[in-house]
Amino acid sequence: MFTKILIANRGEIACRVAATAHRLGVKTVAVYSEADANAKHVAVCDEAVLIGPAPAKESYLRADKIIEVALATGAQAIHPGYGFLSENEDFAEACAKAGLVFIGPPASAIRAMGSKSAAKALMEKAGVPLVPGYHGDNQDADFLHEQADRIGYPVLLKASAGGGGKGMRIVENSAHFKAALESCKREAINSFGDDKVLVEKYLTRPRHIEIQVFADGTGDCVYLFERDCSVQRRHQKVLEEAPAPGMTEERRRAMGEAAVAAAKAVGYVGAGTVEFIANQDGTFYFMEMNTRLQVEHPVTEMITGLDLVEWQLRVAAGEPLPKRQHELTIRGHALEARIYAENPEKGFLPSIGTLKHMRVPAAVEFGATNLPLRRAPPSRPSLKGEGESGAASGYVRIDSGVREGDAISPFYDPMIAKLIVWGSDRSEALAHMAQALSEYQIVGLATNVAFLKRLVESTPFANADLDTGLIERHQGELFPPLQPAPLPVLALAAASLLTSEQTAGAAANDPWANTSGWRMNATLVRQLDFADESAAYALSVGYRDTGWTVRAGDESAAMTLVERNGQHLVIKLNGATVRGTVVRDADAFHVFTGGAHVALNYNDPLAHAGEAEAEGGRLTAPMPGKIVAVLAEKGKTVEKGAPLLIMEAMKMEHTIAAPATGTVEDLLYAVGDQVAEGAQLLAFKAA
Repeated sequence: MFTKILIANRGEIACRVAATAHRLGVKTVAVYSEADANAKHVAVCDEAVLIGPAPAKESYLRADKIIEVALATGAQAIHPGYGFLSENEDFAEACAKAGLVFIGPPASAIRAMGSKSAAKALMEKAGVPLVPGYHGDNQDADFLHEQADRIGYPVLLKASAGGGGKGMRIVENSAHFKAALESCKREAINSFGDDKVLVEKYLTRPRHIEIQVFADGTGDCVYLFERDCSVQRRHQKVLEEAPAPGMTEERRRAMGEAAVAAAKAVGYVGAGTVEFIANQDGTFYFMEMNTRLQVEHPVTEMITGLDLVEWQLRVAAGEPLPKRQHELTIRGHALEARIYAENPEKGFLPSIGTLKHMRVPAAVEFGATNLPLRRAPPSRPSLKGEGESGAASGYVRIDSGVREGDAISPFYDPMIAKLIVWGSDRSEALAHMAQALSEYQIVGLATNVAFLKRLVESTPFANADLDTGLIERHQGELFPPLQPAPLPVLALAAASLLTSEQTAGAAANDPWANTSGWRMNATLVRQLDFADESAAYALSVGYRDTGWTVRAGDESAAMTLVERNGQHLVIKLNGATVRGTVVRDADAFHVFTGGAHVALNYNDPLAHAGEAEAEGGRLTAPMPGKIVAVLAEKGKTVEKGAPLLIMEAMKMEHTIAAPATGTVEDLLYAVGDQVAEGAQLLAFKAA
């Protein structure tokens, strides 16, 4: 086994690798950019070395600098994590030339599977079933258009060197092909430096099922069963689970053996994932092979009781696979939810900001340096899979690379954490996931937590009616109309404000600052003005000897404070107990109660009025990014919804469209320009 490794990555995967290394007594070296100087992965590793500025191409993608640091610190091997350089054959070769072990497959395997089109040709020779399509080298736009017409619509355009949902477009008909191809190639060249694409038949209602494979240097290869990753948005996974619902033993064996054949065809060594697209009838086709550890690997660990990072280290150190195929078994069911800084209600637009408040469910956090990997609550059997009997009561795990107070920046993926749960069966795992999501509290930026909870509790997901279009097909259930805040939520916000005023008044030791509400001949009645995205609320508060009376619209209640412990409050409304956490961020009151999060803006009558923004003629950048295409012309009239320009931000393209029919009066940025969040992009006059 190695004595020291360098982790060429950041965030939760760097913390995850460090956890296993520490458990095995292996020293770790972190590398970090200027933006990550105070990052969690820096803190949990034994050493940390600065490698460059915030942009990834100047830091985490600097293969030469990373190898230089590894040699200088005495590391024997480099773990690339996923993303960045994890599937870069040149980096793997450079490690070998420098005398360092690359903890991953040989460069030849990465190269073979790195091109989707070349991989398809290789799989065809190996007898692995393929989706009908064109995977060749001819990239002439007219030729690709002809191929799409031949295959039949809808078709899927995919960047040959792509991954993670980047450089993918679904084309519904021939008329839209050319525009989709241009956009796909543009995103591919920006993300991967290669604009080659392939064209495939797009299957309707397909499932995305992937097989975890592992091979050692002796030629032995096993499959560690499947993961269902069908629930996606923008071709990126949202929820993953193992095993796949409805999977028969016969189909599992067929898919597993096909995945092993794919791995052996390229002389694979280490952890890899063979991804298949499957019809509802169970027929399946090879999509691609990811030559690295996957983001969703924890669900496989949960159902097998194995540590895949430990397997990676052992195989890279020259050891044989710890188990043979007949020794591998499935126990229970696991789910993973990716908690992102993003706004689902706004097209899953990434969000940036500081994690001003973060509370998570009680869990085993794999990023902690002093935590044994297989530690579990007393109510759950050991993950080792030895001597187990009876049903377990559930298990929650959090893989995260951030802490409260950390910032989600525009430079990297906006993932906050991976929330993983285990249950004795799928229904139990679903219940644990819903409960864990209801306990998450995040203030400071938009997140997808509420959306994930709706998704997990939705009818199609609960019934395992899965396919890659589930989210789009069930928009009504997953994106319900906004509802006005109920009285208990308003009451909690009011109780937080009123008790804070009382505390401040008592601390001032000033009779004029007393906020008890006492009046000589009358009862004090105040109006507290709150608002959220759905409505404005005029909450009337009447002071009483033992509490308050609160009224909103036609609803009123007597309110008393039972307990306040920091941000946690317990109140009674007409005798009914209401519990919640209220986090104040300037004039915003974030109320967490009953598994829901409501953000209320408070209109403080004593505060200075903020500047009113009348930006009717402006179109602004929703976040920091780069202009990659300008589609509008100065002085031209456009229809409502017409695309005006395209931004690239956080590895994704965002189209800025005309809010109404009108005229483009001025273009303020050109292709290649960097823009700040809120920057005016163009001047527009509605007709």
